[in-house]
Amino acid sequence: MTAFGKLVRTTAFRLTLVYLLLFAMFAASLLAYFAWNTRRLITEEITQTVNAETSEINEIYGRGGMVRLVRTIEYRALRPGANLYLVTTPTGQAIAGNVGSLAPGVLATRGWSETAYRRIEDSDDRDHRALVRVTELENGFRLLIGRDLAERRRLFGIVAKAAQFSVLIVVVLGLGGGIFVARRVLRRIDAMTGTAQRIMTGDLSERLPVGRSGDEIDRLAENLNAMLERIEALMAGLKEVSDNIAHDLKTPLTRLRNRAEEALARSGCEADYRAALERTIEESDALIRTFNALLMIARAESGQARGNMDDFDAAEVAEGIHELYEPLAEDDGMTLKVKCEPTPVHANRELISQALANLVENAIKYGQPAAQPAGTVVSMDARQITIEARREGDQVLLSVTDRGPGIPEADRKHVIERFVRLEASRTLPGSGLGLSLASAVATLHGGELRLGDAHPGLVATLVLPARAGAGDRVAPPMPDVPQKVA
Repeated sequence: MTAFGKLVRTTAFRLTLVYLLLFAMFAASLLAYFAWNTRRLITEEITQTVNAETSEINEIYGRGGMVRLVRTIEYRALRPGANLYLVTTPTGQAIAGNVGSLAPGVLATRGWSETAYRRIEDSDDRDHRALVRVTELENGFRLLIGRDLAERRRLFGIVAKAAQFSVLIVVVLGLGGGIFVARRVLRRIDAMTGTAQRIMTGDLSERLPVGRSGDEIDRLAENLNAMLERIEALMAGLKEVSDNIAHDLKTPLTRLRNRAEEALARSGCEADYRAALERTIEESDALIRTFNALLMIARAESGQARGNMDDFDAAEVAEGIHELYEPLAEDDGMTLKVKCEPTPVHANRELISQALANLVENAIKYGQPAAQPAGTVVSMDARQITIEARREGDQVLLSVTDRGPGIPEADRKHVIERFVRLEASRTLPGSGLGLSLASAVATLHGGELRLGDAHPGLVATLVLPARAGAGDRVAPPMPDVPQKVA
């Protein structure tokens, strides 16, 4: 397709043609109305003038008779720019006036009419147009008084010529503006098309060009660029997850296979086979928990859980998690405390419970106080984990604080990624998905997961927007039984 063909097929050019047609029709209608109104005003002025003169001459005829009427007509007919005057006998023979000829039947019709005529002194053979009034005098005599319509015709010609030039200028400027706008839009669309083609080849780092005008095309490009950034992040996350699954799940699968081969190779008793099967089931359960955690993270990141939002009290969730995990913390020599105040929130209760449970499990698992010299007594405060639910302004904070070694500031952004575990925690069981899930849940609700320093220890806080006021109704309490993820 040629460049001109692409130009005329653009939406901008077609819209310009439509607007041009509408504007031309509007301009033509406006000029036509002006011409018609001007014609009407001139006609009314002629009518008023002729009516006044007809009444005046009728009075003269009534006072002085035919002789005075003829003298008056002859006098007025000789004045420069005089109207049309004609007095005839009942048979149509002219007695006085300046009209040489009229269209047939004009004198036979009383009242107003528009007719062709010639003056007596006209030297050319062209007919002129006039608006005349015919009245009947006594004894059948006729009086015609009228005015030439050349002025009306001349003014109409001026308006018509102005209309022609106006429409021509509108068309020229409209087409020129349409071509300019269409070429400008076409260049921007071609640039966006080229970028889109490069993106389709796999280069997700490309972005659509954004101008400085801030028009609808720029806003569309900005939204598409934001969408591309999101897609690029999701693709990078998908690649990272795939790589992590390939590396982190290979080891437990290999252990499963080795244990099965070992059980088959050894000619043990039934108790050995049962023990091997129990270890296999335990390993399988760990794998299932890992996959469940991945599915839950994917569900949160994709926004599928937004449909299950409800109003509830976050403090009840914190107290339920405290009740559930307090025995586990005591078994590990830790003390689990809870500090809560009424904290209404609009969120997905199941996901919030799971995220808070992950933070508590991490605190129990990695929040043990640092090793002390022999004979040193570790205080109970050093073994305390605190769950807190409170509201600050328009935010709800659900935090878990421990007194362990904490996480270095340089690793806090990295540790929330999937399957990431710090070297010091490699000796403990876990998949490295607990903080990833908590971060995904916070992001789903428009919040974030903050990791801070408790001096000593780590404080992990779910920051959520508080969309339910203090007086809002909350959902009835439900048992919070999160899955084991971290």
